[in-house]
Amino acid sequence: MRRVVLIRPRRDGRILGKAPGSPYTLMRLASLVPEEIPVEIWDENLYDLPLETMREGDLIGITSMTTDIERAEVIARRAMKQGAGVVLGGVHATLLPEHAQTFAHSIFIGEGYFTWQQLIQDFAAEGIQGMKPIYRDEEWADLHGIATISDRVIKMMDEHKNYWSPYLEITRGCPRNCSFCTAIRVSGRRMRFRPIDEVIDEIKRRGIRRFFLTDDNFGINFSIDPDYCANLFDALAKLDLDGWTCQSEMSIAKFPELLEMSKAAHLDKHFVGFESVNPHNRSELGGKSKGVAQTAGEAIRAIRSTGVGVVGLFVMGFDEDTPETFQAMWDFIRTSELDSVSTTMLTPFPGTPFREELIRENRLLDMPWSTYDTAHVTFQPKNFTVDELRSAYDWLCRKTYSPSQIVRRGMRSLWRYPLSQASKKAFGSFSTDYGYRRTYAFRNV
Repeated sequence: MRRVVLIRPRRDGRILGKAPGSPYTLMRLASLVPEEIPVEIWDENLYDLPLETMREGDLIGITSMTTDIERAEVIARRAMKQGAGVVLGGVHATLLPEHAQTFAHSIFIGEGYFTWQQLIQDFAAEGIQGMKPIYRDEEWADLHGIATISDRVIKMMDEHKNYWSPYLEITRGCPRNCSFCTAIRVSGRRMRFRPIDEVIDEIKRRGIRRFFLTDDNFGINFSIDPDYCANLFDALAKLDLDGWTCQSEMSIAKFPELLEMSKAAHLDKHFVGFESVNPHNRSELGGKSKGVAQTAGEAIRAIRSTGVGVVGLFVMGFDEDTPETFQAMWDFIRTSELDSVSTTMLTPFPGTPFREELIRENRLLDMPWSTYDTAHVTFQPKNFTVDELRSAYDWLCRKTYSPSQIVRRGMRSLWRYPLSQASKKAFGSFSTDYGYRRTYAFRNV
C-alpha cells in the first residue's frame, strides 16, 4: 500500500483567495489512517489536482454530494484506469448506491468511521481484490471518541490559510422528517451528542476562532437536551472565539435563557429553517414549521431580542405554491428583521419521499446531477410551467440579493455588536448573503 488520498471534487472554488469551508469529513477520515501509512487530502476547490500521480498501490477515497457527483465520477474513472483502488462515499453514495457502484471498486453507505478502517485493512492485505463492493454502516453509533482529528491532519490542512470557515460537528441526527430533506436518511433520526470536552479539545488543537456547525439541526437540542446545551455554552464561553453559526429551527425562540447563553458562548447566528410562508405546505415540513409568516416574524423578533442573529432559510416550489407565494415571500423578506436570507429551489434529492412522489407522477425532469444545487428547477411543478417557476424564482432572488438588500441586512447584523467587536464581526455580517448570491449566480453564468 503506497498511500491514501482523500479527494473533495471542485464545487465553489476559491473566493478572495480561500475556499468557503474545510473538508471536515475527509479530515476525520484521514485521522483514522494509521500513522505508518502516508495520507493526503486533495481539495479541488483550492488547486488543480495532480491526478496523473494516482497509480497502483494508492487507495483513493472520494466524497461527493449529488451536485458534484459527475466530477467525482470523472476523477474515479481516471484513478481506476491508472490502477488505483477507488472508494466512493458521501451523501450521494448513501442515497443512490446503485449509481455510485458503476464507477468505484467500493462504496460506503451510511457513516464510514468504522467501515473505513475495515477497508484500509482489506486494501493493505490484498489490494483491489480485497475491497468489498459495499461497506455499510447505518447503526448510527455513539459519537464518543469517534474520528478525533489528528495533529498530523491539522498541520496538513493549514485551515487559517486556506479556508474562510472551518467546519465542526457537535451533534448528529434530526428527528424531523421533511419530505424533501436527506438528513435522516444520511444521519438517522436519533440525536447523538459528542462529549463536550472532546469538542473543546478539538477547537483548541485546531486553533480555530470561527466555525460553522455541520449539524443538521443543532437548534432542536434546545428542546431535546437543554442541559447539554447549557453545559456546552458554558464551556464555549471560556474560549476566545470570533463567532460561530449553526442550523436550527423556529422552536429555539421558546428558550430565551439558552439563547442568551449561546450569545455569551460567541454564537453569532442561527440558520433557521422556516422553509415556507405558505400555510398549505405544512404537511411537507415534518412538523418543523407551520409555514405562517406571522409566526415566523414573531420568532425572529424573539430570537434577535436576545442579541443572537437569524438567517432565514426558505424553500420555494412546493406543490401548493402559486405566483402569490413568491410575492408574499418577498414581502416577508423585506419587512422582517432577518440578518441574512437563503431562498432555495425545492430539489428532489435521491432517497427522499418527494423524489419518489415525482417519479410516481412522472414529473421528474431529465436533468444532469450538477443542477441539483437548489438553484435549478428539476421537476414539473403543479401550479406553474417550468419556465414560469424559474422566472418567479429569478425574480425573488434578484430582489433578495440585490446589493442594497445585502448591505441593509449586513448593517442590521453588524449593528448588534459593540464598536469594539465591529472588525471581527464584519465578515460574518455580510458573508452569508454574499455566499447565497454567488450560489444563485452560478446558475446564470
